[in-house]
Amino acid sequence: MNKVRIVTDSSALFIDPTIVKRYEVTVVPLRLQIGETTYRLGFDIGAEEFLRRIQREDVIPKLIPPTPEEFLEIYKWLNRDANQIISLHLSARLGHVCHNAKTASQMLLGRCDIEVVDSQTISAGLGMLVDKTGQIASEADDLEDIVRLVRRTIPRIYAVFYVEKMNMIREQGFIGTAQTILGTMLGIMPFLTIEEGQLMIMEKARTHAQAVEKLAEFAMEFASIDQMALLTHTTSLTEPIRMLQDRLALELQGQDFPTLLYDPSIGSLLGGDATGLVILEGEEEDIIA
Repeated sequence: MNKVRIVTDSSALFIDPTIVKRYEVTVVPLRLQIGETTYRLGFDIGAEEFLRRIQREDVIPKLIPPTPEEFLEIYKWLNRDANQIISLHLSARLGHVCHNAKTASQMLLGRCDIEVVDSQTISAGLGMLVDKTGQIASEADDLEDIVRLVRRTIPRIYAVFYVEKMNMIREQGFIGTAQTILGTMLGIMPFLTIEEGQLMIMEKARTHAQAVEKLAEFAMEFASIDQMALLTHTTSLTEPIRMLQDRLALELQGQDFPTLLYDPSIGSLLGGDATGLVILEGEEEDIIA
C-alpha cells in the first residue's frame, strides 16, 4: 500500500510513449470538441487527424476537462491498492483540469493521500514532468518527498512557439483584432512562451529564417539540457524545420531532440501552424559537473 501511483491527463505528450507503462501512469482523458463532434483526446483522435481538421476547416477546438466525478472514480480505483497518489495536470491557467482534480481529491480525505500538482505547462512539458516524476517515484516511496522534488522540476521546463497565422491566438484572446490584421499584412509571426503557467506573447519574427534563428538562440541559452523536443504541425520535412534541425544539431552536438507532431491540447491554443521547442533544463549539479 505504500507505492505512490501517478495520474496525469491526456494533454501530456510523451517523447517516449513507453513511459506510461513503465511507471504505471494512469492517463485521464480530456475531451476535445471540434464543431459538433466531441472526442476523447488521445483516445478517439490523434495529432494527425486533429491537425488535418483544423487546417482545412474554419473551426475553433475546445478542450473540456474531466469532471470531478471522473477523477473521483479514477482515484477510488487506484486507492484499492495504493494510499498515495500524485496527480499532475496541465497548467491551471490554461484549463480547469487541476481544479476538478483537486475537488475530487477532497472527497477522499482521510482515505487516500492525493497531491494534485499544477505542472504550469502543457503538452511535451507535462510529458517531461511525468517522466521525471516516474523516475523520482521509482526511488522514493514518501509522497511528500516526491512532491517536493517534482515541484523543484517545474521551473526547469521551458517552451517557446511561433505561429504563422494569428487567427487562433486571436480567438483565444492572446492578441487583439487590430494587431492581427496589421500583423497579417506585415507577415509577422508572433512568438509565445509559457510563463508561470500562462501563454504570453514575447516577440515576433518577419521571416522563417528569423524564426529559426530565434528558436536556436533560445536553445543555446541553456548550459545543460536534460530533455528537448522540437514540436511541429506537419509530418513533412519543411524547409524551416530542416533549417532548425540542422542548426540545433550543429550548436548542440550530442543532444537528442526528437521532432514530434504537437498534440491537440497545444493546437487548440495556438492553431494548426505552430512550431516550437520544449526544454527540460539540466539540474544545477549537472551544470556544475
